[in-house]
Amino acid sequence: MKSSAEWSTRWPERISYGLSDAADNLIFQMMTTYLLFFYTDVYGLTPSAVAILFVVARVADVVESFIIGIMIDHTHSRFGKSRPFFLWYSVPYVAFAILTFVTPNFSYGGKLIWAYVTYLGLGFLYTAVNLPITSILPTMSQNTRELTLLGVIRQFFGSSVQIIVAVFTLPLVWLFGHGNQQMGFLGTIIVFGIISLFLIINTFVHVRERFSNPHIAHQPVKVVLNMLAHNQPWIIMSIVIFMYWLVTAIKNQTTIYYFKYTLGNEGLVPWANGFTLAALIGVLMIIRLTDHQSKKKTMLHGILIALTGQAIIAAGVYGKWLLVLFAGVFINSIGNGIIIGLVSIMIADTIRYGASMGIQAEGILASTDDFGVNFGLGIGGLITAGLFHVSGYVANQSQNAATLSMINWNYVWIPLVIYAGMYLVLSLYDEQRIIDAIEK
Repeated sequence: MKSSAEWSTRWPERISYGLSDAADNLIFQMMTTYLLFFYTDVYGLTPSAVAILFVVARVADVVESFIIGIMIDHTHSRFGKSRPFFLWYSVPYVAFAILTFVTPNFSYGGKLIWAYVTYLGLGFLYTAVNLPITSILPTMSQNTRELTLLGVIRQFFGSSVQIIVAVFTLPLVWLFGHGNQQMGFLGTIIVFGIISLFLIINTFVHVRERFSNPHIAHQPVKVVLNMLAHNQPWIIMSIVIFMYWLVTAIKNQTTIYYFKYTLGNEGLVPWANGFTLAALIGVLMIIRLTDHQSKKKTMLHGILIALTGQAIIAAGVYGKWLLVLFAGVFINSIGNGIIIGLVSIMIADTIRYGASMGIQAEGILASTDDFGVNFGLGIGGLITAGLFHVSGYVANQSQNAATLSMINWNYVWIPLVIYAGMYLVLSLYDEQRIIDAIEK
């Protein structure tokens, strides 16, 4: 491993790079954790209408991820290929985030149209500022250990903010709204949005693209797609990312419903989410673990830890042991920290593998990250909202037995199955192929 003096980046740049994910997560976690609840219990949309909206949005986001990837790969500017996107799209991104939580006094149809316009716009702009975080990584350094460090720093800040949003959103909603959740959610997203804007601009100012080969950097889309079909590690990672965000969406969206309707204590949500702080332990473990074993093996261990934690959550739910449930959340979060902390690092490896095949297409290859996020969240939202609709859920009322049973399935059993599937898929990942190709 090279000494730090030989590395390309310095700490101000590393911190600024990591803060880019913190900026996006301030808004993104509001979307994944509380938007379904906001739409059904605050804004007044039906679960079935929200389910359709989430499906439409995720289909649009899948297409948008690919489009943004192409835009990055065909960008020529004095700032590079990925870096300009932080500058160009940061203000519209924050503006649409705020508009998404505005509750105009329209008819039901008007409210639904407003939700479609703002949420679809937010989805496109989120991709425009988030995808470059992944695509710029392999251009910042050629040192594998340095790329791992940068990825860990990014996920440390991203996970920290994820926990901040999970723990402090509802208290902030109360602080700003004093019982009026419409005003509370709006005040909260305005604060998060202003902080996010500052952090995104900070990333643009301090981060640099250094390693790019102009001879292979702007390939035609047809050539890139042919390379993707032969990039087996990229295909495997795309599936793993999708499955991770699928299980994340299902669990996060169900958490508030579980504590509100099954346990009858919505005030426990910040406490439960507080135990996700353990994700930071998992993220920090990556540096030590990858010193002694491959990134693939490290992620497999992360999945097993997450699976174990999920099994403990099941014991807590069905044994009605709150402390056991919290212990399960803690252990599950350590595993999740390892998984998500390695995602951008291993995607960077697939980008470098693509370059070894003569094609530098970090934009399209990095789009798999946002593709997996959007597709996973979309299907997760569809499953959750769809099951709510089928089971007869009625907002702010005592729920029937079918709905309570469905909440338990979403919170416990479906995630268990997905974690097991994720382990099997990642087992097919051929990391040695990447190492041999890059060294050659």
